[in-house]
Amino acid sequence: MQLGTRWSLGAEPPAGLPEVVVIALQAVEGDLAALPDDTSAWRWTLTWLEGKPVIELDDGTVIRFDPKEDSATITQPAVVVDDDEDWI
Repeated sequence: MQLGTRWSLGAEPPAGLPEVVVIALQAVEGDLAALPDDTSAWRWTLTWLEGKPVIELDDGTVIRFDPKEDSATITQPAVVVDDDEDWI
């Protein structure tokens, strides 16, 4: 059994994650660094599901690992646009 953990955005990720997952984490963090949003309190949550890491950021971004393809998939939360115009 593997236990999950939490760590702050920008901190060193837990040991034992596949390299492709670490690259995906770095890509997400790099994108967030370019935004004006204050992400200083955001944290990652690592959960192990059937032996595979699933990582979720406080904003809803999820990274999943596929060991067969040795790939990581990043799923970002939907962006809601507040539009004042009424649609017919």
